[in-house]
Amino acid sequence: MKTKCFSLTLFIFALLTFFSCQSSGNSQNQETGLWTISPTFTHDPSIIHADGMYHMFFTANGIGHMISADGVYWRNTNAVFPFPLKWWKEYVPSKTDFNIWAPNISEYKGTYLLFYSVSTFGSNTSCIGLATTKNLMEGKWEDKGLIINSTGSNFYNCIDPCFIEDGEKIYLSFGSFWNGIFITELDTETFLPKDSPQNIARRPVETAIEGPSIFKADNGWYYLICAYDFCCRGTQSTYNTRYGRAETITGPYLDENGVPLTKSGGTRLLSTKGSRIGPGGGEVFITKEGKPALALHYYDAAMNGTAQLLIKDLEFNQEGWIIH
Repeated sequence: MKTKCFSLTLFIFALLTFFSCQSSGNSQNQETGLWTISPTFTHDPSIIHADGMYHMFFTANGIGHMISADGVYWRNTNAVFPFPLKWWKEYVPSKTDFNIWAPNISEYKGTYLLFYSVSTFGSNTSCIGLATTKNLMEGKWEDKGLIINSTGSNFYNCIDPCFIEDGEKIYLSFGSFWNGIFITELDTETFLPKDSPQNIARRPVETAIEGPSIFKADNGWYYLICAYDFCCRGTQSTYNTRYGRAETITGPYLDENGVPLTKSGGTRLLSTKGSRIGPGGGEVFITKEGKPALALHYYDAAMNGTAQLLIKDLEFNQEGWIIH
């Protein structure tokens, strides 16, 4: 009887352990807080939960769009744009492909906003556009045109947009290489910039920073998460994800050691581990349970460097730093 009771106890314990590892409807790695996801190609993912589904937009021809009920199993749906828009060439004349970078999805006053980047590698002749819809499943997008652009005469690069709502004000953060990450307040009707972009994070150009994501946690702190070093090289990528926090949306953002992100600071959050190479290009989203999570891509060495989706729940210690 003791042996049977002991076996039953182990069985019950195993069941409890299994169910305790379920997070946001997803199997989770307890050690790291990472979701266990079915193999899913993505690059620069941006996720929103709306009408009972997760929607992911990502770098692809015409901007890729996938949907998922649980965040584990994803399926493709139609691209946002079926063909290139003529005005893109006006601001980025050297653009010859249809690959649109780093989209950012959000909801504002009942409308879904999709900011996106048009650019070419190694150039800051770039622009950020905006498309809107009332229904993500229908996929009927209205392009609103140019929001902001940069040229060789600018000290910033208008790619990797991130829309942030802060009280009655709205902002757009963006940036890659050059002088790093910037933020600008937007007009609440036109979504055009109201002022000159303000620098909130930078590194020497030979050690890159890009892909900002800003969010305000329940603890009152604003967090700026960015990708450091170099992406887009498959298993040779050196991308890693770091962050800082601030008391106001425009900074100053400091890392855990008190170093400003404008002076190459940044607390490391995710980096290469095993076959997971170069995690970065991420954005924070809110799960169906109302909790913050970070979606990003990495290059899977076990899949010949194919870019894969990675999601990490964001939790905080007593001092307000992200647990990693």
